[in-house]
Amino acid sequence: MRKLSLLLASVMMVGTVAAQNNGGSLEGMKDVNGVRDVTLDSLAKANQVRPVSGSSRKGDNPVLFLVGNSTMRNGALGNGNNGQWGWGYFAHNFFDENKITVENHALGGTSPRTFYNFLWKDVLKGIRKGDYVVLELGHNDNGPLDSGRARASYKGHDGKSPLADDSIIVTIKETGAVDTVYTFGGYLRRFIADVRRVGATPILFTLTPRNDYEADDTTKIQRKLTTFTPWIKAVAEAENVACIDLNDISAKKLESYGRWKTNYHFFGDKIHSSEFGAKMNAASAAEGIAASLHPQLLELLSFIRLDMIQPKRCDADRKEGLPVVFLTGDSTVKNADKDEDGMWGWGSQAYTVFDDKKCTVVNAAKAGRSTRTYLEENRWDEVYNSIEPGDYVLIQFGHNDIGDIDKKKERGVIATADDTCHVYKLESNGQYKVIYSFGWYLKKFIQDVREKGGTPVLVSLTPRNEWHKGKAVHGEKESKEYVERRNDSYGRWYRQVAEETGVAFLDLHNITADALDKLGKDKSAAMFNHDHTHTSLAGARLNAKSVAKGLKQLKSPAAKLLK
Repeated sequence: MRKLSLLLASVMMVGTVAAQNNGGSLEGMKDVNGVRDVTLDSLAKANQVRPVSGSSRKGDNPVLFLVGNSTMRNGALGNGNNGQWGWGYFAHNFFDENKITVENHALGGTSPRTFYNFLWKDVLKGIRKGDYVVLELGHNDNGPLDSGRARASYKGHDGKSPLADDSIIVTIKETGAVDTVYTFGGYLRRFIADVRRVGATPILFTLTPRNDYEADDTTKIQRKLTTFTPWIKAVAEAENVACIDLNDISAKKLESYGRWKTNYHFFGDKIHSSEFGAKMNAASAAEGIAASLHPQLLELLSFIRLDMIQPKRCDADRKEGLPVVFLTGDSTVKNADKDEDGMWGWGSQAYTVFDDKKCTVVNAAKAGRSTRTYLEENRWDEVYNSIEPGDYVLIQFGHNDIGDIDKKKERGVIATADDTCHVYKLESNGQYKVIYSFGWYLKKFIQDVREKGGTPVLVSLTPRNEWHKGKAVHGEKESKEYVERRNDSYGRWYRQVAEETGVAFLDLHNITADALDKLGKDKSAAMFNHDHTHTSLAGARLNAKSVAKGLKQLKSPAAKLLK
């Protein structure tokens, strides 16, 4: 305890200096990479939410313990209030919790040395025979040995032997504490020996990848092939421990995404992951275990939820040699679609304009959804996983996007086409969430379709049955009532997204509005049902015709799929 108190005093002293230089706000110290991690100075706060070791155990079931740093558990509270998430927060989703529970004991800013010295003893108390311990450490194995954070491991007497059975005794300059510092490999071997001593199984993981590309190949993510990856693999081989190359599994995914998508898998810097990145790394971790042939992991394989690592797809009656046209959106695209006098989405009437001998139409829209909730509920992922080269995806959102963001329905987005985001605390559950702009979500969908070899078509929202008097829209001299146009908000945002991405833009909003103007207010009433937004069967068919008209006007290749 004296060593811990001395280290805490040391880090707090440096943190206080940082606070004085930042107007009194106490913050963690920046490391050599310029990253301000949560470190042991926040341990007391972090321990309010870090689990008591073994407390999740159900009966005699095993526990999967996670040991790591901020890439596994971010922030003092680990709750995403800084927009950053560690993959350990989502790891439990990939395991059957009726057979095994997952405990995330990671802490930001820790290295093999500091975790082993100050946290490991308490974690080890809860580990039993039959448990598993994942060790993913190395991001913070840097800096001086005897000052500041004092978290680096020893490189050996020759400075080039990070795996040797070697050590050095140092005195921490700020506190006078004496510490025996081992090599990187020495710490890993000590973790492994401790785990095996109680009858549990250690698993070594390589580090999560950073948002860094090779200097001579800007399509390749750096793999740290000269440092931590080979070191970790060498220890695993020497100790006969299963090794999961998380670095490579996740890096390959990032490379397939491209730069824009890779960027939003990180948040704030090039090391720490966003929710997107944390979920991706958690999936990679489970996939790596599932693919492992190491005999020590055979039982653990049976605890993995294969339904979570196998991509969910849309139900599509794909016909050989023919493309699929996916429709995404809200209730104006897909509604109850069954009562002749009820509410209908135009997707239900797509068969009236698309030729089923040329394509298959899959209506994947869902009532009440915004771009944000369509993504959060994994509905977009099902479409994304189903896209094959040559397919088309019509993307039409808007009716539910501009509203409450962090309260009530919690489906709103930031009202702009610019790439922007903000961390909100949700009223419903008190959790933090990074919410993006309307334009950003549309750009994500567009990029995802192109990534899979499909063709995206951006479709503007359907007009509402709202009328106003004003200057003639179509050049008539007299003033009369016209359907409300949202060209100064949604229309402007759609066009900005189209301009920035080069996506084909089908202006359904104005095409149908023109048709309603010609019908007049009284006759147009028959096109709607229940309220001013949802269409009747006749209105749905009108919108479907407008989509066909728009595709022809664009001279889109998809127009060849029409009747």
